[in-house]
Amino acid sequence: MTSDTSYLLIGLGNPGREYKDSRHNIGFMLVDRLAVRLNARGMKLQSKAIVTSALYEEHKIILAKPQTYMNLSGQSVQGLLNFYKLPIENLLVAHDDLDIPFGTIRIRPGGGPGGQRGMASTIEKLGTKDFPRLRLGIGRPPGRMDPKDYVLQDFSKDDQKFLPGVLDRAADAALEFVINGLNASMNKFNGGIES
Repeated sequence: MTSDTSYLLIGLGNPGREYKDSRHNIGFMLVDRLAVRLNARGMKLQSKAIVTSALYEEHKIILAKPQTYMNLSGQSVQGLLNFYKLPIENLLVAHDDLDIPFGTIRIRPGGGPGGQRGMASTIEKLGTKDFPRLRLGIGRPPGRMDPKDYVLQDFSKDDQKFLPGVLDRAADAALEFVINGLNASMNKFNGGIES
């Protein structure tokens, strides 16, 4: 299996049961959703991440959840990219985004961290902001709530009803990226939830 047919899909989040259902962990939730959908096998700890892999239409997909805590995620992303010797365009990093309404996903070829510390760490470690990412909208905190508190809270009851559909759509977008590339995925999936 040559490296140009392998893809590394990394979801950002925080390890630990107390964070499992928090908004900040929607990247982890996406990786879990993909692992089930692809019937991924063989979980292991590698480069400070929980890693599993699957075959999808003749592509090897490596799924990873860094276990470093969010603000050090770049250590794991860099380590995995180097270990698998993948080109940076075969990397997709999924993360929560406060600046996008809940239910909206955006695929981008690059950009700044937008206050997301896991992305800041990843950009620092990779030495570039030009790598594909899947931004998963979680919306802004209500009133004067500190964004740090908001991202560590679980999704609201209302949001939880829509979360499976959001994750399914994000999983579709990630697989479109693998099969047809970044531009096709951006054209098809950027925006809100399809009714």
